[in-house]
Amino acid sequence: MYTPKEGKVKRIAIVGPECTGKTDLSMALAEHYKTVWVPEYARGYIERLEQPYTQADLYTIAQWQLFTEDELALQANNILICDTDLTVIKVWSEFKYGNCDPKILSMMRVRSYALHLLTGIDVPWENDPQREHPDKREYFYGIYKKELQEQGANLVEIQGDRKTRINQAIQVIDRLLD
Repeated sequence: MYTPKEGKVKRIAIVGPECTGKTDLSMALAEHYKTVWVPEYARGYIERLEQPYTQADLYTIAQWQLFTEDELALQANNILICDTDLTVIKVWSEFKYGNCDPKILSMMRVRSYALHLLTGIDVPWENDPQREHPDKREYFYGIYKKELQEQGANLVEIQGDRKTRINQAIQVIDRLLD
């Protein structure tokens, strides 16, 4: 099993339902803070599969997500922007398979983030072959919010158009860095 490394870099996780601007926000924040960002590992992994993903794939994705995060933390400039965290894998696994691998839950317990930004569903849906539930964004938003609250995460909801979201996130992160 993957063993996490904790560093001095403040990790900021961007979480939310499908197609809510997480990647766009991650890239914009990384550019603003002149740091690196961690892409969602699942996208590339699923793209390379020659068959539909299974629940076992989620554990592999989780390990590689954290490994990539730790590797990029070595290059980060004070903060590391993470375009997802294991909360997304947990919620997705429970929705799709009815449970989550205990090894993923164990990895979640030892990983911490200085801040979670929860992206709202107030942006238009864009079709993508990997997106599965355009009709469930509100449902997943509620689940992510509840899950992060139960984890005791430092949670801020991000809403509005692209510029508003970026500005909201920058204000919150600037306070975190003070």
